[in-house]
Amino acid sequence: MSLHPIVGHEGVREAIRVAHERGELPGSLLLHGPRGIGKQRLALWLAQLVVCASPGPDGPCNRCGPCKMTLALEHPDVHWYFPLPRPKGASGDKLAEKLEEARHRELAEIRAQPLRPSFSDEIRALYLGSVANIRAKAAKRPSMADGPIFIVGQAELLVPQEASQEAANALLKLLEEPPGDARFVLTSSEPGMLLSTIRSRTVPLHVPPLPSDTVQAFLQESLDVDAETAGWAATLSQGSPGRAMAFLPDDDGIGPLESLRRQAFHTVVAALADDAAAGFEVAIGFPPAGARKRIDLFTFVEGWLRDLAAAAAGADDVVFNQDALARLKKHVDRASIDPARVPLAFLAVERARELARGNVNPQLVMSGLIRDLRHALRPPTPWAAAPRSAATAGAGR
Repeated sequence: MSLHPIVGHEGVREAIRVAHERGELPGSLLLHGPRGIGKQRLALWLAQLVVCASPGPDGPCNRCGPCKMTLALEHPDVHWYFPLPRPKGASGDKLAEKLEEARHRELAEIRAQPLRPSFSDEIRALYLGSVANIRAKAAKRPSMADGPIFIVGQAELLVPQEASQEAANALLKLLEEPPGDARFVLTSSEPGMLLSTIRSRTVPLHVPPLPSDTVQAFLQESLDVDAETAGWAATLSQGSPGRAMAFLPDDDGIGPLESLRRQAFHTVVAALADDAAAGFEVAIGFPPAGARKRIDLFTFVEGWLRDLAAAAAGADDVVFNQDALARLKKHVDRASIDPARVPLAFLAVERARELARGNVNPQLVMSGLIRDLRHALRPPTPWAAAPRSAATAGAGR
């Protein structure tokens, strides 16, 4: 099978096509934008345009040999790299070999099933071994094209691995001194996490989210999703087909992103509960390891906090999670939420995110987050302030 047809981004594609036609396409590009909107698929379209034998006004012809090979992920000069789980028990040269084997296995899976949600609870990274493999391929003469094209997806994951920037620095050296006519296309949903030197060696091109109706049409036409479910998932995806797919029900029941959205809601509700024990019950429900897998959860917590502030301010029309508006308003009234206090809660979420990146025990992270959210969101009561005043007064005698 070949790659699925590219969805949307007509304006970005036209800008790329015109730059290529004029011979002005940069040798190192950074496609950045929200996660799951199709940046890596767009990068592959760019590579196909570059190797196409007869590009036209709509881009690659899709008929020539180089086009067909690129669509089948078999072009010898188009190399697609993306984050992978670290192979167990491999290091040094063996790590590079194992990573290349894993990459080819995943490419085979993509050929068999091109449409996949842009979500994984695995810990993945772009390791130094992958950059070593890129370097080795870049040093070879191209087989068909004028030069090799390297696509590096989720390039921000070059940095946060084992507290080392070796992989990022190794890629930087390639960008500074690209061999021959080699091209590099990096994609990132968090370009601020890239080394500033890498950002300075690439030309940034922002890829915007897609219109909600475009995502809905994609779900209905490509995955045969009913209109109501497709509209719901498209709205929650915020213009991201990859994220929309992860909201859809799967073999285990609800989709992985919908599961996270519900977990985040329960986390915020626990912080608003009258009984502090509710927070401990939620926290203890998390596994005692794998904190980095919970980082996506905090983005959903932030979303619920924004909606909480909107509901508390009476701005119901800007609440994002409209399917939960009635429940939000109930909790706002019960906890007497002041929308002016909600911004304080975002600091608590950012602290929890940093602890999770440091791989602190998830139960401790969540317990601390719920405690901090409670302090930020719930106004202090007189009975809670009295003992502190008494203690302070006693200490001053």
